Amino acid sequence: MTRLTTCPDAETVAVRAAAVIERQLQRARDERGEAHVALSGGTTPGRTYELLAATRAEWSAVDVWFADERCVPAEDEQSNYRLAAETLLGPAGVPPARVHRMEGELGPEQGAGSYARALTERAPLDDGALPVLDVIVLGIGPDGHVASLFPGAATLDADERAVCLGVHHSPKPPPERITLSLGVLRAARSCILLATGASKADAVSAMLAEPSRSVPASLLRRERLTVIVDDAAAPPPAARPAPRT
Repeated sequence: MTRLTTCPDAETVAVRAAAVIERQLQRARDERGEAHVALSGGTTPGRTYELLAATRAEWSAVDVWFADERCVPAEDEQSNYRLAAETLLGPAGVPPARVHRMEGELGPEQGAGSYARALTERAPLDDGALPVLDVIVLGIGPDGHVASLFPGAATLDADERAVCLGVHHSPKPPPERITLSLGVLRAARSCILLATGASKADAVSAMLAEPSRSVPASLLRRERLTVIVDDAAAPPPAARPAPRT
């Protein structure tokens, strides 16, 4: 069952998310000696990263990956890597050797292939040879997309062994992107999805309803999903998962 937490405002969402991420990374380090986290772009994750950088989290044993990337250079203002570098990686002093950037400048296919190889060589694998990340931080679009997996897109039907995919016709600019596959998102030990603002309320409600290709976020594994929203993005009480006992 999905764990849903509602907060009064966006700042409280970021505070809560930073604490959850730090706790899960620490658990992974304690259990397996290292941790693997994938980051996303966006305003709410960006503030979460700023707060996470200010904690006492130990990054020397954490590999940092990305859930998706736009096919732009690393220094481009649209780059998810640039956001993470400015808000978390630099301020927290994450060792550069532990940071694995999606090379958007290579283009969708070459960039996806290169990233898939890096993930499968470095991250632990499940029985189906999919990388198993400890934590994936996700946002959600008003259309219910996560990472760069959009409603009804062919990427949702990729081979179950696919690790990373090229996106050529994103409905949001820029049209070319790289994304982790749905299989990798579902294989993760934990996904943390953040949503703030009234524009996300319908998407959050749809995500918590029946799984549907028209709402990619609804295809995540519910038992491994933590959703943290502010009051504006929160679903009505009738649409919320039952509290855990």
